Amino acid sequence: MNVDQLYEILKKSQEARGYYFNKDRKKVFELLEGLLINKERYGYMCCPCRLAAEDRDWDQDIICPCAYREPDVADYGSCYCNLYVSRAWNEEKMPHSHVPERRPLEKRFKL
Repeated sequence: MNVDQLYEILKKSQEARGYYFNKDRKKVFELLEGLLINKERYGYMCCPCRLAAEDRDWDQDIICPCAYREPDVADYGSCYCNLYVSRAWNEEKMPHSHVPERRPLEKRFKL
């Protein structure tokens, strides 16, 4: 699968759920490329904005779309890495503020 194919598949499936790609297409394609690299590297598409532990069970919460996307988009209009956003965020009807990391500290580093 290439980036264009992934874009089309995710766009259709996620827009039906009310999640939109960031209108900055260059950023979106960079993030999608990161997802494909992580799939090749780890066997699953974990968030390219976070460190993976190379353990699917441990990283379950950051497999895209991550477990934090829904509350991030609800609270900030965007997920942590700005891949998925609300319609209002894309239309600049709300501020584009920093989205804080929700992943618990103990999940960020597997010891």
